[in-house]
Amino acid sequence: MKVSYKDLGLVNTKEMFRQAFIGKFAIPAYNFNNMEQLQAIVSGCAESDSPFILQVSSGARKYANQTLLRYMAQGASELLKELNPHLKFALHLDHGDTLELCKSCIDTGFSSVMIDGSHHSFKDNVELTKKVVQYAHDHDVTVEGELGVLAGIEDDVVAAHSTYTRPEEVEEFVKKTGVDSLAISIGTSHGANKFKPAQCTKGPDGTLLPPPLRFDILEEVEKRIPGFPIVLHGASSVVAKYVDMINSSGGKIENAIGIPEEQLRKAARSAVCKINIDSDGRLALTAIIRKVFKDNPKEFDPRKYLGPARDELKAMIVAKNNNVLGSAGKGKIIFG
Repeated sequence: MKVSYKDLGLVNTKEMFRQAFIGKFAIPAYNFNNMEQLQAIVSGCAESDSPFILQVSSGARKYANQTLLRYMAQGASELLKELNPHLKFALHLDHGDTLELCKSCIDTGFSSVMIDGSHHSFKDNVELTKKVVQYAHDHDVTVEGELGVLAGIEDDVVAAHSTYTRPEEVEEFVKKTGVDSLAISIGTSHGANKFKPAQCTKGPDGTLLPPPLRFDILEEVEKRIPGFPIVLHGASSVVAKYVDMINSSGGKIENAIGIPEEQLRKAARSAVCKINIDSDGRLALTAIIRKVFKDNPKEFDPRKYLGPARDELKAMIVAKNNNVLGSAGKGKIIFG
């Protein structure tokens, strides 16, 4: 049964991105797979009055079940009315890879979809993206395209090497496809191991510092498509305290290096209107769950380990919205 996102109380990304560009902040796009993540995202963004995007990968959609997912999104919309009545959010497909998948998501209540044709030739990427845009715009759904390839692993998305976006291609791509936003590659990467130690330099305290983002590419893209919303994938900072907590509680996450938060904040002040955060949420949940099991090995009530994990994720989201995205307090500006 087809359903419109508008019937679920959701919005597309047009107005959010317009206001983000004007206000020099970025909309957070948080991935989720289960109820606790959903609760943390909704309550954290409600508390910080931040517009947000609920993001679902193809794998997460299969995991949650597309029918249940629709009602989870509708339930989140109803909860938000209680917590922060003027706030709205978009439900977005992350890294859709086929026209059929994008159509299915649009028909089951998604208000935004990404079609990732970056692994195709430029010509084939344009043709695929254009077809998705045509169907999506008929339903008032917004579309994110991608140029350039991010290294790393995220669900079904795997790439051994990154390919920086070529600024000379963006104007033609946007014009020919009609996309509403564009994901670019400027040095971010999927997963918790975004860089190899050999790629990094040592800071004064001995910590590994990753190579800086290619802001020169971002600036050139801005010049070629002025005012157009840009998206950063693979933008988790890989919070050190969570990695340390996991490893001290029996886990084994080695050489975990993320994107420095100050670089993400700099990006959010530019044309970057959407920043994706997935790995940090996974690390926060895993850190608390492992700690609970280490401290209380007899515990088997899911509420006793998922509840604290949910609360930690909420606190992380509030901090991200305030200190990294700059989106806290912007809900009343967009929707008030």
